[in-house]
Amino acid sequence: MPRLLFLGSTCADVILRVPCLPRTGEDLNLLGQSVSLGGCAFNACAAARCFSGAETTLFSPVGSGLWGDWVRRALAERGIESPIPPVDAPNGCCYCLVDAAGERTFLCEHGAEYRFRPEWMELLGDAPYDGVYLCGLEVEEDTGDVLLDYLERHPPKRLYFAPGPRLCHIPPRRMARVFALHPLTHLNAAEVTFFTRQETVAAGAAVLAQATGGDVVVTLGGAGAYVLWQGRARCVPAVPVAVRDTIGAGDAHLGAVMGCEARGMTLEEAVVQANRAAAAVVSREGAELTPACFTQWMEEDAHGI
Repeated sequence: MPRLLFLGSTCADVILRVPCLPRTGEDLNLLGQSVSLGGCAFNACAAARCFSGAETTLFSPVGSGLWGDWVRRALAERGIESPIPPVDAPNGCCYCLVDAAGERTFLCEHGAEYRFRPEWMELLGDAPYDGVYLCGLEVEEDTGDVLLDYLERHPPKRLYFAPGPRLCHIPPRRMARVFALHPLTHLNAAEVTFFTRQETVAAGAAVLAQATGGDVVVTLGGAGAYVLWQGRARCVPAVPVAVRDTIGAGDAHLGAVMGCEARGMTLEEAVVQANRAAAAVVSREGAELTPACFTQWMEEDAHGI
């Protein structure tokens, strides 16, 4: 059975629906608010479970305090327990401002969920994983080298790297270490053009592929995804959907790619399914993609609901 490992955060997403982003000194009335389970690694792991019979391990620190207790209960309700022992440090959370168009802006408080300790990595053993998810937010932290040390000692068959919107804040030395592991790099159009200083997605993806020696997937929102795979480029169309919010869409997309590749699909085939996963996530509030929600969305989509 394939083994997938998800290194990164699990946190509470406090979702605040607003008519627009506030200006300095402005007062806005919320259109609604809710709390849901999130965090990049958790979101990706949840999506992978919808597409694969692989063994999935969420390796995510959970801290103390209000949000740590909430996350621990929410994971237990889903039958998930991270191998990492409870951390005696406050868990952070993510405040998600969602505007009328469904676009999100994050205000993140990073706590124990983003920081890793060397002794924890020994809990994973020496057997290599078929696929490992790595988020740039954890690599950016001062403990990012802990994760890279582990991956260099135990290189997976496939490393899936999601650098995220703060990719230019990752120290260049650490980025070079990630690239030396030849990851599949997964990011959006704005991120790839900004990071590579190229004018087009195709040019930016080519620069990344050259730098990493790996494949590149660029999400394009309503236009689908651009795939550069073994030197071949293809645009995979999106699944049309009414957007509720875009929280976690990229995480779910990559998690679905991982799950589908673990089932033996090619990368192009996996991205077709990942576009469906992203569409299901944005059609509902919150980032978590459960098998039940995905099945319901597929049925609704098939009937044009």
